[in-house]
Amino acid sequence: MSDTNTAGKKTLQVRLVKSVAGTRESHRATVRGLGLRKLNSVSTLEDTPSVRGMINQVSYLVKVL
Repeated sequence: MSDTNTAGKKTLQVRLVKSVAGTRESHRATVRGLGLRKLNSVSTLEDTPSVRGMINQVSYLVKVL
């Protein structure tokens, strides 16, 4: 699930696997906050509690690689 980069910080890769059309505005904002734009786009994020919470909120839209 998570990789370790050279700096020793844990990272997560998240992919948008479902369209945000028809979802709540707050969930769309969360997806944008995760750095995801189009379907199947991938974002590499630092593994922090706030990022985990964002992923948990929109877990039905994203997949952690």
